[in-house]
Amino acid sequence: MPNPQQLRGASRLAIDATTGVTRLVEAMHAEIARLPLTAQRERTGGITGLVYRSVRGVTRLVGGGLDLALGALAPALGDARPERANAALAALNGVLGDYLEDTANPLATAMSLHPLVEGATGPALVMLHGLCMNEAQWRRDGADFPAALAALGYRPLGLRYNSGRAIWRNGAELARLLENVPGPLTLLGHSMGGLVARSAIAQAGRRRWPRRLQALVTLGTPHQGAPLERGGQQVQQLLNISAYSRPLSLLAARRSAGIRDLRHASLLEADTGKISLLPLPKGLACYAIAATMSKVASTSPARWLGDGLVPVASALGQHRSPTRRLAFTDTALFTGLGHLGLQTDAAVLAQLQRWLKP
Repeated sequence: MPNPQQLRGASRLAIDATTGVTRLVEAMHAEIARLPLTAQRERTGGITGLVYRSVRGVTRLVGGGLDLALGALAPALGDARPERANAALAALNGVLGDYLEDTANPLATAMSLHPLVEGATGPALVMLHGLCMNEAQWRRDGADFPAALAALGYRPLGLRYNSGRAIWRNGAELARLLENVPGPLTLLGHSMGGLVARSAIAQAGRRRWPRRLQALVTLGTPHQGAPLERGGQQVQQLLNISAYSRPLSLLAARRSAGIRDLRHASLLEADTGKISLLPLPKGLACYAIAATMSKVASTSPARWLGDGLVPVASALGQHRSPTRRLAFTDTALFTGLGHLGLQTDAAVLAQLQRWLKP
């Protein structure tokens, strides 16, 4: 059962969604109904406008009542957080996380570190999940990466974060959080998690933890950007061509800041909306793993398709321009494997164990 704060957050999100769609439909109605050569408008008038205003008013009223009722039920509902609820919450944060944070919605995930293997000791191994995921998803489909890496002598710590926030914001907060983790550090990031790790290193400033950093490993991280997010940007631009479809571009634009940052792999605030030229940290062992869903890795389509979400070249930091190329210490490419499979595949785990063996 979701906890009271989650329920209250969900009710507020539903209210916001209802009023948002109402505004969208009214904008389309107003555009279709307006006379030629008259100014564009987003609101209707007369009886039609009254109907739309009534819908918004009733929705807000119902939302306020739900919020009060759920607040009163809080002591009785307890704080149960089942695995499925956490997974759904992680997905919601990936899609709308920046909005949740901006509106102080209780559904917004706060950044935190969680021990993944009880009783594990040794150097900290911080495991960063990808977009719409959480730290529990390092254990799926019978695979248990945290336990296997703990057997090498590491202390796996799962980072939980709001993956819908801008990457640079998560990187800055992680840079502060890691200062409280004692001893040697290793960062292991899947997908967006690898970008957050690189952003944290770049924003560490004069903090001491980068001097204790032993290695950075990324799995299927779009170091050169993600083509699917570029497609989302193109759809938004196409919808803006027509006045009738322009209100629908608001839905396409609702992609979270985290998703939009994947377009160019933007790592710093100054990189927002453009290509990041941040190099890998000097003097640090950096490793990258890529995958392709094809059984043969040498063909161009297989490398462009990559793991279904990230092309091979992007995951390995390869680029025609020397200024964008990333000089990894070592890389590995696995065939017949999808993006999520990088967290469960036995061969990938074996490669990690070779790189990270003390």
